[in-house]
Amino acid sequence: MKYTTVIFDLDGTLLNTLEDLKDAVNHALTRNGYPERTLEEVREFVGNGVRKLMERALPESVERAEFDRVFWDFKNYYNCHYADKTCAYDGVMELLAKLRADGVKTAIVSNKMDSAVQELYEKYFRETIQAAVGEREGVNRKPAPDMVQMALKKLGGSAKETVYVGDSDVDIKTAENAGLFCISVSWGFRDAEFLRRHGARLIADTPQQVYEFISDPPAVQTDDLPGQIIMPG
Repeated sequence: MKYTTVIFDLDGTLLNTLEDLKDAVNHALTRNGYPERTLEEVREFVGNGVRKLMERALPESVERAEFDRVFWDFKNYYNCHYADKTCAYDGVMELLAKLRADGVKTAIVSNKMDSAVQELYEKYFRETIQAAVGEREGVNRKPAPDMVQMALKKLGGSAKETVYVGDSDVDIKTAENAGLFCISVSWGFRDAEFLRRHGARLIADTPQQVYEFISDPPAVQTDDLPGQIIMPG
């Protein structure tokens, strides 16, 4: 295999967490007198951590003290309901099992609060993924490369032999900043057209296709020149 290490995004890539995030957002909003947000609005707001999620969900005019109160309500609710509706996408667990059987090292890197990342890791991925890194104080969030570098250190992995898998423009930029090739996935919070507009070079439509791309990296089609060969790495 070309790649010995894979870094996965979490929300929208391995797990469909959108419904639980929406419920937590709307709990905090309605508790503080603000209108609810739709699932599609929350989908657009995610990707840069839960603090940014709530900043986008609230009116821009909200003062700091008010924001902090609403944000606390969000975190308090989500910490208790992070797995009510969350589930792995179809085919993800099979993908991870195949990578483990092949001896590929894997890690999760997420802008979600580290406490929630660790709990989801324990619930879903303890047997298949070796490390998980969430948002924490003193470490720059994605798209900065810091969290990826932390994960690689935990795994003892080399950037030259690592590929990044994610569902958003933030993930594309994160991989770029970390010096990694990115496989974008179309089943998550951003569709293929959006990903192409934001620089995606290789898009997988299923977890099985991710496995195939990792096992035998293909020529990559560009937006402007269909069929143009660009080898990952």
